[in-house]
Formats: sequence, C-alpha cells, structure tokens
Amino acid sequence: MNALDPAGPQAALIAAETWYLIAVMTVVFALTMGALAIAVLRRRDARRPSHGNRAVAFTVGGALAITVTVLIVNLVIDMRVAHALDHLSRDDALTIEIRGQQWWWEVEYTDAEPSRRVTTANEIRIPVGEPVLLSLRALDVIHSFWVPSLHGKRDLIPGYTRSLWIQADEPGVYRGECAEFCGHQHAHMAFSVVAEPRADFDAWYEAQLGTAPEPADGLPSSGRDVFLAKSCPLCHTIRGTDASGRVGPELTHVASRRRIAASTLPNEDDALRAWILDPHAFKPGVRMPQNPLTAEEADALVAYLRGLQ
Repeated sequence: MNALDPAGPQAALIAAETWYLIAVMTVVFALTMGALAIAVLRRRDARRPSHGNRAVAFTVGGALAITVTVLIVNLVIDMRVAHALDHLSRDDALTIEIRGQQWWWEVEYTDAEPSRRVTTANEIRIPVGEPVLLSLRALDVIHSFWVPSLHGKRDLIPGYTRSLWIQADEPGVYRGECAEFCGHQHAHMAFSVVAEPRADFDAWYEAQLGTAPEPADGLPSSGRDVFLAKSCPLCHTIRGTDASGRVGPELTHVASRRRIAASTLPNEDDALRAWILDPHAFKPGVRMPQNPLTAEEADALVAYLRGLQ
C-alpha cells in the first residue's frame, strides 16, 4: 500500500506529480534557507542605504516572479494530470458497483443478464491491463474509497453515485482503505483489489455464478443446519439455501476470499471461529451480534463455511 509505488497508469501520473512537487518544494526550501542565512550573516552597509534598498527590491521582485511562475506551472501540471485521470475508459469495460457501509464494502459485478451478476464483499477482482469502471456509493455515512497503488481517493457521500476508472498493469494484490473517518471501526474498513490474468479472472467469475456447493456428510452438513437454524440467515445470503439476508456480506463463496471482516482477519479456521463467536472482540460496535454456540456447533459451522468455495 504505497502511493509512490504505482501499479497502474493513473497511480503513475499521481506519483510523478508527487515527486515533481517534492522536488520543487525541496528547491524552494533550500533557496529560502539560503537567503535567510545570507540576510543573517551579511553586515548591513549603512553608508549606502539607497543601494541596499535597490538590492532588496530586486530580490523581493525576483522572488515574487519565481513564485508566480512556479504556481502557474504547478496549476497547469495539476490540470493536465486531472484531465488524464478522468479519461481512461473503454466502451465494453467491466463495471463493478461498490457500496461502502459501516464497516465493510459490498462488491457487485453488473451484467445485462441479472442471473450473471456476482456479489461478494471486501475483495475486488479485476483482469490485468484492462480499464475497469467502479460505480461507488455510500449507504450510511461519508466514506472514501482509496487504493493508493492504483488511483487517488474518491469521497462517497450518501445519496450520490461517484465513478472511478482503475487499471492494474501488473498482477498482484493491492490493499485499499476507507480514507474518511466513518465511525468507531474506520481503521478496520479495508479491502483488497486482486489483479489477475483475464483467463484466471474469467474462471473465478464463472465459479462465483454458481450456488453454494452441497456440503459433505458429517460436520459440514451439520454446519449448514446450524447456520439455517440460528440467526445467520437474517443478515446473510447463501444462494442455494433459504438464507437471503442482505444486512451483512453474501457468503455463497466466502471460502474463496483471502480475508474476512473487511480484511481484519485471515480467512482461516481459527480466525473464522473467533469472529463468529465474538465479532466485537475484534471490531467493537460492528452490527454482527455475538453467537453463543457450543463447541460442536462452532466446529460444524466453520466446516460448512470453509467449504463454500
């Protein structure tokens, strides 16, 4: 997660402008400190006040001219970069709707056929080298979508839809954050952008279209019964079952994600069990309640969810 280590064309433009501004500010700081040192060390010649006044006027005038020139150049560069950032597009681009809420990100891939829409959470998969259009909304309070290695920040205000084009030139996993304070667990509202070759992306997408796989007999099958018997279906959806809640993330293919709880925990057995039993131990104030399960119920539920590839 480094804005000065770009992995896409827009981030590269932002990084280049940042380095330019750092260089300009460094030179200005050096010149200012040098002028200050000369002023402090130089003895004033009281016998030629008019010459001193002319020197001061010349110095101040020159500094003002340089300042105005630098500001104009900075403005031109900033406008050119802003123009370039908004003109990465493609007619048939992949479009992803992203909805920020306290404190996670719902991710939905759009398609003209409703049956081919894919919904996931806190993980955005994109094909490498292709422009992708993000449609961004906030559902509760102000959030800010930021993937430093791919683009700058985009503030999300409830009631408005913002758009953002991103492109990853290299395969990899790029961390993103909510960059606007949005409540108690703002720091635990991260997400990942996974850039992969088009063939791998297409394979992942086709897998996501399927309903939840049938659990194996034994512990996973018992885990599905636990999931459906408890309060889980009130908040979560698992396609292929009676669970159709929309309060929390969809869990149809939860085991295919790298992390859980908006990137707070790794997607592993122990972390998943701990999160289910007491999410407030990791994210106090989160809407998910504690789940007082027995050890057998927790083991079964984890086995079921870990099978949802």
